[in-house]
Amino acid sequence: MNLFQSITSALDNALAKDPTAVVFGEDVAFGGVFRCTVGLRDKYGKDRVFNTPLCEQGIVGFGIGVAVAGATAIAEIQFADYIFPAFDQIVNEAAKYRYRSGDLFNCGNLTIRAPWGCVGHGALYHSQSPEAFFAHCPGIKIVIPRSPLQAKGLLLSCIEDKNPCIFFEPKILYRAAVEQVPVEPYNIPLSQAEVLQTGSDVTLVAWGTQVHVIKEVAAMAQEKLGVSCEVIDLRTILPWDAETVCK
Repeated sequence: MNLFQSITSALDNALAKDPTAVVFGEDVAFGGVFRCTVGLRDKYGKDRVFNTPLCEQGIVGFGIGVAVAGATAIAEIQFADYIFPAFDQIVNEAAKYRYRSGDLFNCGNLTIRAPWGCVGHGALYHSQSPEAFFAHCPGIKIVIPRSPLQAKGLLLSCIEDKNPCIFFEPKILYRAAVEQVPVEPYNIPLSQAEVLQTGSDVTLVAWGTQVHVIKEVAAMAQEKLGVSCEVIDLRTILPWDAETVCK
């Protein structure tokens, strides 16, 4: 599978396993602009995979309500650049729901997916990487995968996690490369970085698309400068794996 197919596979698994799970967003019913939800409406019906109005605040607000009511909400923001109208709902409502109610209520079953990062021709409204804005907000988890295999396992972990999660998908990687990805569900733990390459001189930390750039840099540093680089894929931006990085 390539990355967008692994996302489709993860959503398929989630919808099959959990009868309360719903997938919604702008244009998801016909498959979405990147085809990540293709075929899911035909398989699971229009009550479980459906389009929303063009209103990001409404999409996330609706998702919070669905999650508080006990169902599993999987919301799509069509591009990460357009997540900002929903910033208040994410930071002031979703992230604080459990705290403000003294653990009587929570919206932990909410996952927000969004295509993320630059593609080289997206200009300013289709190339942003807004994870830093959310990385300072306790109560939400932020995850960015580097590959198809990682994407499916991490997305399923986000959907099953009992905290609201934002899952940013590097759009330039959607069709970049294929990997062997299991059709059946599997999980990759959140908040666990992965050491991709050991090294003795310097530690390089990256996530998403930049992991591939940093691996090239590490190879160049070794070849041209004799510098031994350790390469770490952070994977989860919040809460990040400080222990692995410090070690």
